[in-house]
Amino acid sequence: MTSPIDAVVAIHNAFRVDIASIDEAALSAAKGMPGLQETVDRFRFMNEVLVWHADGEEQSMFVELEAVAPCVAEAYERDHRALDTAFERLNAAVTARDALETARATSAFKYYLDVHLAKEDAHLYRIIRERVSVEDQAKAVGVMAGGVPKERFPEFVGWLYPLMGDQDRENMTRIWQMLMPADVFIGACGLIQRALGEEYGDLVRRVPELVAA
Repeated sequence: MTSPIDAVVAIHNAFRVDIASIDEAALSAAKGMPGLQETVDRFRFMNEVLVWHADGEEQSMFVELEAVAPCVAEAYERDHRALDTAFERLNAAVTARDALETARATSAFKYYLDVHLAKEDAHLYRIIRERVSVEDQAKAVGVMAGGVPKERFPEFVGWLYPLMGDQDRENMTRIWQMLMPADVFIGACGLIQRALGEEYGDLVRRVPELVAA
């Protein structure tokens, strides 16, 4: 059965895929290959999504966690501030148009983000699954989703769905169907179809309700 927390895990997996690709592209640029600006632009958008995600966690999931496991969230908030610092280092390298420093900073950011996400999945979200009611999990996920600016939601969907595997796509879609008003969900389905192209048919086979939507 799909849990609201599966939506968070799906986004974590998308971050992992995207930062790995960005890191590889930054390394290629440091070796003299073209495409540094495109890589930087991709990273900046991913970081915007990461900020929306982290702010949403702090305003929802960490609040739920504090009620059932006091002080646990504190260390994860520190991780978020450390990621802010890592981004500032990367931004400085980009501003200086230093391909080598950009690659080094991207690699460091990737390492720290991978470790942080792995800890959240194995520890923080395990506690939430076990100790927070499904209803309160759903409310918290709704708060997180509301952190994406409405005018940027199409960009977010266009970023997210191509990065996810089949199971994460299905989980995310079912959770959105559960949380969104019907008219909003229909609009989201159109954005998903645009993001996936021909692969949308695979998602429809996994979530037949999309045909009606």
